[in-house]
Amino acid sequence: MDTKKWLVILLTNVVVFLLLSTTVHSCLPSDRAALLEFRAKLNEPYIGVFNTWKGLDCCKGWYGVSCDPNTRRVAGITLRGESEDPLFQKAKRSGLMTGSISPSICKLTRLSGIIIADWKGISGVIPSCIENLPFLRHLDLVGNKFSGVIPANIGKLLRLKVLNLADNHLYGVIPPSITRLVSLSHLDLRNNNISGVIPRDIGRLKMVSRVLLSGNKISGQIPESLTRIYRLADLELSMNRLTGPIPASFGKMSVLATLNLDGNLISGMIPGSLLASSISNLNLSGNLITGSIPNTFGPRSYFTVLDLANNRLQGPIPASITAASFIGHLDVSHNHLCGKIPMGSPFDHLDATSFAYNACLCGKPLGNCKK
Repeated sequence: MDTKKWLVILLTNVVVFLLLSTTVHSCLPSDRAALLEFRAKLNEPYIGVFNTWKGLDCCKGWYGVSCDPNTRRVAGITLRGESEDPLFQKAKRSGLMTGSISPSICKLTRLSGIIIADWKGISGVIPSCIENLPFLRHLDLVGNKFSGVIPANIGKLLRLKVLNLADNHLYGVIPPSITRLVSLSHLDLRNNNISGVIPRDIGRLKMVSRVLLSGNKISGQIPESLTRIYRLADLELSMNRLTGPIPASFGKMSVLATLNLDGNLISGMIPGSLLASSISNLNLSGNLITGSIPNTFGPRSYFTVLDLANNRLQGPIPASITAASFIGHLDVSHNHLCGKIPMGSPFDHLDATSFAYNACLCGKPLGNCKK
């Protein structure tokens, strides 16, 4: 073989090798096409997060896009409108993005994370096809203007660990299928227009540590099954339309630290177990709670916040409250309480507003009791 032919064969092999290498180490052309369809439905004029979405390899240098190093499939989209990234520091402002989420995002079948958060202006519906992304673990669309309903079959996302749809304009009910998300650890649907009831079998979410549903139009009673989620640390149901009693079993939960039920239509009495439990942030204000404050405080009672204001409580402030280890903020105002305010360390730093607008409370920091 002469030298010329040998060089041609060698160069051909080198070109083929380079082409194969580029193909293997670039993202899938269909993934790239889906990303460009996704981008086409969005407008972000101030930060320039899409300026890097150029070239054949969407796994290299495309802002907010991450890929599986082995398969080179797109595995994550992370676009936050509030960020310390140099792009945002250079722009000296937070992001504002408008448009909608294209269903083309569902063509990225290996996605494990979708974070499109705090852009303030993205609207439209959450594509229902998202429920067909079997590897999805993290869905965060907080702080936008999404409307419509939560996809009915979202319970198909069996690997989902984080579901954050807070601060949008979603309506409709909490889909019953949500209780099939057995891997879920964080559920945040705050500040939407969600109505209907909390699914009765929400206690099936054994891995969840935070259930945040405040600021909606949720009605019905608090499901007893919530008290059987042994990992639950934060439960926020404030500013809804919940009725009925507070399940006494909340006081027996070993890791529950925050229980916010303020601004509802909850009735009945305060379960005594709540005041000698692991709960350190307890807000029951703005309800229809009756009866007396249980005389069940003890050394285990440690409250950064204890807010019982704006209810229909009667009787005295119980003497056992002085046995509490700590009470940072106490508010029992706007009730029908009567009697002398106990003396002791929990009350030394409190002012009169904590006790105002009651029937006949007296003593420091209010006026002296009549003899």
